[in-house]
Amino acid sequence: MPHPPLTHLLYLHGFRSSPLSTKARRVAQWLAENRPDVVWYCPQLPPSPAEAMRTVLAHVAGWPREGMGAIGSSLGGFYATFVAEQLGCRAVLLNPAVDPARDLAKYSGEITAWHSDEKFHFQAEFVDELRALSLPTLTDTERYLAIIAKGDEVLDWREMRARYAGCQLRLLEGSDHALSDFESHLPDLLRFLDLG
Repeated sequence: MPHPPLTHLLYLHGFRSSPLSTKARRVAQWLAENRPDVVWYCPQLPPSPAEAMRTVLAHVAGWPREGMGAIGSSLGGFYATFVAEQLGCRAVLLNPAVDPARDLAKYSGEITAWHSDEKFHFQAEFVDELRALSLPTLTDTERYLAIIAKGDEVLDWREMRARYAGCQLRLLEGSDHALSDFESHLPDLLRFLDLG
C-alpha cells in the first residue's frame, strides 16, 4: 500500500552532536532546494533523554502520523526508533545506537559538544532514562530503513544489524560512524521517505 506523501520531517542528532552536523545540514539543504513545502524540525536535544523525548513528542504532537518521518543518527537513531514506535511513523536510522545506556554509562560528567565549545553535563541518572526508553522489539519492521557502516569505529555493526533484522538494511562495507560518504546514501534515504 503506497504511503501518503511526506509533509513533516524530524531529524534527531547524536550524542555530543547538534543541528549543525553535516548530515542534518545536508538534509535541510536538500529540502530547502527541492521540497520547501516539507515542515522540518531539527532541535538541539537536551542531554537528558527523558527531557529530549518529552520536547520532541510535544513539538510533533500535531503532526499527521502518516505524513511524517524521522531520521536519527547514532543516539538520535535510538531516539528516532522510540518516536517511530510511539507514533507509527517511518524512520531512517544512520548507524543507530542499540544500547546507549550501556555505552554512555562511562561518560557521566562534563562533556564538550562536537560542533562548538559548548559544554554540557551528562548525569548518571540519564543512563536510567535511556534504559527506560529501550524497547525490546520493533512492532513493524517495514517502518524502518537502517544504514549501517561496517567501518563504524564507535558502534558494533553486527549489533545494529541484529537489532534491525527484518527492516530494510543498507550494510556498507566501509564508511565510518559519521557516514562521511553520506551524500551517496541520500538517494536511498529520500526514496524510502518518498521524497526523492
